Amino acid sequence: MASTRNNNTPGDYCLQQNSYKQSLDYNQYQYSQVGRAYHNALPCIGITPSHMPREAFSKNSVDIESALYGINSTNLVNPQQPVVPELKNLPGVSYFERLQTFMPEPLVVEKYQRPFPVPK
Repeated sequence: MASTRNNNTPGDYCLQQNSYKQSLDYNQYQYSQVGRAYHNALPCIGITPSHMPREAFSKNSVDIESALYGINSTNLVNPQQPVVPELKNLPGVSYFERLQTFMPEPLVVEKYQRPFPVPK
C-alpha cells in the first residue's frame, strides 16, 4: 500500500531537515547567552563578572587545573613536569565615567582623632 501521509514527500523532508539544521545552529552558536563573549575584558569597578571561560585567562588552562587538582601527580613511570602558566593580560573596560579623586598634597593623618560626629 502506498503512503498517503505528508512525511514521505520531498518538500516535507526538506522542511524537516531545515528545522534540524536551524536547531543545531541555535544550540551550537558560540556567542549565545550561555556562550562566550566577543571580546573578553575585566570591568574596572562596580561590576563583578558572572562567567568567563577558563581559556580567557591562560593559554594552558587545562594543564594548570590538572596540576591544581593533583591529576597525574603520583605517576611514577612518567612523572609530571612542573607546569609553567602562560597567562593572558585581559584589558579593563569601564562602563561609566568616575569623578577624579582629589588628595591633599601633604597628606597628614593625625593619631587619636575622633570621627566627625553625625548630628541627629
